[in-house]
Amino acid sequence: MPVVVVANPKGGVGKSTISTNLALAYGRMGKTDILMDADLGLANVNVLLGFIPKYNLYHLIRKQKTMKDILMDTNYGIQIVAGASGFSKLANLSDDERDTFIKELTALSNADIIIIDTSAGVSRNVLSFVAAADEAIIVTTPEPTAITDVYGIIKIIATEVDSLGLSLKLVVNRVKSVTEGKKVAERIINISNQFLNLKVDYLGYVYDDPAVHLAVQKQKPFTVMDPKGKASACITQIVSRLEKVEYREGSGIGSFIKKLFQNRDESEL
Repeated sequence: MPVVVVANPKGGVGKSTISTNLALAYGRMGKTDILMDADLGLANVNVLLGFIPKYNLYHLIRKQKTMKDILMDTNYGIQIVAGASGFSKLANLSDDERDTFIKELTALSNADIIIIDTSAGVSRNVLSFVAAADEAIIVTTPEPTAITDVYGIIKIIATEVDSLGLSLKLVVNRVKSVTEGKKVAERIINISNQFLNLKVDYLGYVYDDPAVHLAVQKQKPFTVMDPKGKASACITQIVSRLEKVEYREGSGIGSFIKKLFQNRDESEL
């Protein structure tokens, strides 16, 4: 059971939209699929799905609820763990809060796949998720500022995270053409390899499709609202590429939890 983490150094590039629709694509494949909104400050996955959760990660971290209590079914064939909103002080959890969170993750071990939508930025929480994941996906757009920001997070990963064996992948969102997506990816991949000695793989692109913007406004996933659209086809292609990946030995939630504990211990040294 792989754990896929989706990250970006800043908001506004469509990271949560991609995470949500990736999860739905896995759900349509018949997989037991859990989407976790790991944003503890500005969570929005539930907004994209059009509902208000009764409980979220805030209740879990404060030990008011368990992971099973906050795990919610949706109308889209997947389950979600909602993030918290308005609690910026949780951006970097205390050791006790991290321990509580990590131990509760075992409740998700029956899932076929877990997709974790991290908060924007490079907090300790985000870096720990990236380091522990089976697959870490960085989302960018063709805008020069977004490309610069992505190179920044890749540099931080290269210098502050044990990147040995790390599977880091890139998705270029809101492209006008296949060529644009490829050029952006090649630029980031080449710079990362040359100056950081870190391998980044191009996972795919998502078209700048009007259906995506309309879906966000209507609080309905674009792969549901326009399943045959250009953006939806891109999501299907990305999932097919992920599915062909041979996951490292010891992958899954058990390995993910073990690495999260390891990262916490190393940060204390």
